[in-house]
Amino acid sequence: MSRSIVVVSAGLSQPSSTRLLADRLAEAAARELALDGDSVDVHVIELRDLAIDVTNNLVTGFASAKLQSEIDRLVAADGVIAVTPIFTTSYSGLFKSFIDVLDPESLRGMPVLLGATGGTERHSLAIDYALRPLFAYLRADAVPTAVYAASADWGGDDVLGERIDRAGADLAEAVRRSRRVAPADRLAVPLGFDPSGASTAARRA
Repeated sequence: MSRSIVVVSAGLSQPSSTRLLADRLAEAAARELALDGDSVDVHVIELRDLAIDVTNNLVTGFASAKLQSEIDRLVAADGVIAVTPIFTTSYSGLFKSFIDVLDPESLRGMPVLLGATGGTERHSLAIDYALRPLFAYLRADAVPTAVYAASADWGGDDVLGERIDRAGADLAEAVRRSRRVAPADRLAVPLGFDPSGASTAARRA
């Protein structure tokens, strides 16, 4: 079976620890799904590359073709990995702005793995008091294991690696059991629509 995992990375620098964590979480989830013989397509959305598009969408109410393409891939995914740096005890403004341009129903039932990075362990609870409520509001299926990586977690023993592997396994399991159907585009033109207002039956008569 073919599976699609979309990674949302809100790191602002390049390279960034946020993207590094996002990549490792994606690798862990893909590796776990591959144990069932699934092929896994991983697509990364770098929000720093969409910052202007996201801002314009907030101001005008319309998404650029580039932004809409990424949103479409996100909504159609089998699972999502969302990783943000923690600024002032919460997710970044760019991360929240991207979430704000999504249809509130677009991630309903979506298996989501949450991750965050920061300079100190003091912000590790931000996942539970900031990120989880955000995705609960969207009615996404956030998996139990989330991963916070402080600067001190990179290098040394591999406790971080163990958490990443456990989180990847959680997401893979959530994807396997998910029966989610991507929501229809509420602005799409219905099949058989006629701008003249004539019904299909009338046209056939």
